[in-house]
Amino acid sequence: MRRPTEHELSLLKGFERTAFAIADKANRDPDWKRRGQRFLDSIGKLWVYLGTSKLTSVDGLEHVRNIDRSRGVVLVSNHNTMWDFYVISSVLLRSTDWVERMYFPVRSSYFYERLDGVLVNALMSAMAMYPPVLREKERKAFNRFVVDFITDEASRPGSLIGYHPEGTRNKTAEPYTLLSANAGIGEIIYQAQPVVIPVCIMGLVPDLVTQVRGNFDGTGMPVTVNFGAPIDLSERCSMPQGPEAYRALADYLRLSIMRVGQKDYDRRVRDGMPLPGPPPRFDTSPNAAELDRMFSPMQQPAMG
Repeated sequence: MRRPTEHELSLLKGFERTAFAIADKANRDPDWKRRGQRFLDSIGKLWVYLGTSKLTSVDGLEHVRNIDRSRGVVLVSNHNTMWDFYVISSVLLRSTDWVERMYFPVRSSYFYERLDGVLVNALMSAMAMYPPVLREKERKAFNRFVVDFITDEASRPGSLIGYHPEGTRNKTAEPYTLLSANAGIGEIIYQAQPVVIPVCIMGLVPDLVTQVRGNFDGTGMPVTVNFGAPIDLSERCSMPQGPEAYRALADYLRLSIMRVGQKDYDRRVRDGMPLPGPPPRFDTSPNAAELDRMFSPMQQPAMG
């Protein structure tokens, strides 16, 4: 299990160092990680369920129940709020039995630089919002550790990685049209060759109090979680290792999430549910047909 170098650790600042030390212990020590997972399998998944159950509906559970358990699993999802993966993982833990450990790389600015962020991380995910991702240009060298750690974990059976290819929240009026994908996820998938499952979640709001209140008084927007079919890229990528392959793979994952988003949009229209925004614009993606040819001949034909 890759450890950060002294130089990488020196890039952490002030309270962030303390928060990282706590999260690193919780995720690196096998006993702590097992206890954390037991917490999530019992209390953690329960209170997320209680705070969202009246609004939430799920499609595609068969895709996460019947997977290849010989490798790790990476969920790639759109990113509208900080609570996306709390809800997705609660659904997963209540519906499957194969998850042994979970990791969710997350921006350091809230979960590692503020005390309330550390408390949320501890109480809602047993510190599984790890490792932190640093955004400042002068500190980005730390993210080499993030990519290496997640790559190692993504190759282990029983591991679940939750990753937002967009890298930041989509605050536009078009949540179904994802922002550009970060090439880091392409490198992780290329190297680890896990099972990849695209996910689209819609309906959550950024404010936690408003979200929970809307669940109990019925004023909140319906929350939909849609799991797409697993994408097995272990024998699908013919491009040589390197930045070009990582970028193309990240673009393909972005396209895959948007396709699941199209299904979510169609479902909301069919069932008369409120729409968070217009349907995805596939013309914002690199050539979809070419991405399909490179990475997954089994996928549906390109849309748009």
